[in-house]
Parts: sequence; structure tokens; C-alpha cells
Amino acid sequence: MMVSHESILGVAIIALGMVLTPGPNMMYLTSRAISQGRLAGLTSLAGVALGFVFYLLASALGLVTLFKTVPIAYDIIRIAGAIYLGYLAWNMLRPQGLSPFKAQELSPHSPLRLFTMGLVTNLLNPKIALMYSALIPQFIDVTAGSTLEQFIQLGFIQIVIAVTINGMIVLAASSVSAFLSERPSAMRTQQILSGSVLGFFAIDLILRE
Repeated sequence: MMVSHESILGVAIIALGMVLTPGPNMMYLTSRAISQGRLAGLTSLAGVALGFVFYLLASALGLVTLFKTVPIAYDIIRIAGAIYLGYLAWNMLRPQGLSPFKAQELSPHSPLRLFTMGLVTNLLNPKIALMYSALIPQFIDVTAGSTLEQFIQLGFIQIVIAVTINGMIVLAASSVSAFLSERPSAMRTQQILSGSVLGFFAIDLILRE
């Protein structure tokens, strides 16, 4: 069974917007890549990827059951998700907004610790919990077959996009950090664009029925 093209596109756009918005994962990966090198960043990314898989499986099995048992839970999670997206958007758009490319000096870690920290950072990331608990479920069509299969397919799309974009960011982190640090206006533009994307999706979630 294959999910609709509309659902795939919707999840892909949101996943792209989320991964390009600074959060714990991006902050850790870019700081690690800038301070310890690309290999360290990629090792940490492998841990982040495992965290995505964990969230996907746990959410697919748990949320599908929850929504069937307590239908109102869907609306509660949807509204909570919109509020959190709005919060992230505000943190990006305010004058002293966050940017993942502001370099942070970190002490060197072993490969095992890099992997573990990447995993833990992702598991404790509320943005990822939001993605699986509130956003992906909205693109599942309960009349189109197994909701579990749809959830896994859509979650896999999100994982591919997140890992690919984060990998590209890790590889380019040092160059981008140096470029933006010398150009405050470019740094601010990046913040405004990312925050605007999140704000759009927050409003969209609130208006959905």
C-alpha cells in the first residue's frame, strides 16, 4: 500500500521546514562538526538517525492505538503542536533569534560518545516528538488502509529528508559558519526565513479541522 502523493508532499515540506529550523539536533551537530571536524559530526548524526527510527516505531505503534481509542486526543495533540511550532517560530524571528551556525567550542569526544550523544539529543528533542505525535498523523487517511503502514512510510520519508539535510549541514558547517559570522544580515535572513516557515505551519495546524 502506498500513501497519497499529497500526503508525501505535505510530510516532505514540513520535514524540510523542521530540519532547517534550529533545534537541539542541529545545534549539537553543527557545533560538533565545527569544533571537532566533519567525521565527528557524521558520527553524531548516526546516533541522531537511530533516534529517528526509535521515535518512528514507538509512535507508529502507540499513537495509532491512541487515536482509535480516544478520538479527541488527535485535536489535543494538533493544538499542542501548533503552539510549539509558534514558540519555535518566535524564537527564530525575535531580534536575538537562534541560529545553528553560531559556533560553539566543545571538548573532543570519542566516537562512541559522539554516537550516544547524538542519540540522546534526538530522543530528548521536543521538536522530533512533535513531528511524530502531532504532524505526521495528520497526513494519514484512515479510509486508505493500514494506518500503521502509512505512518511508517511517511515517517521513513521524514527520516530520509532529515538525515540527508543534516548530513549536508554537517559537511558544510564550518564554511557556512564562517560565511554567516562575517555577514550579520545573511544570518538574520536565514533566521527570518526559517521562522516564517514554522509560523506558517503553526497557523495551518490551528486552522485545520
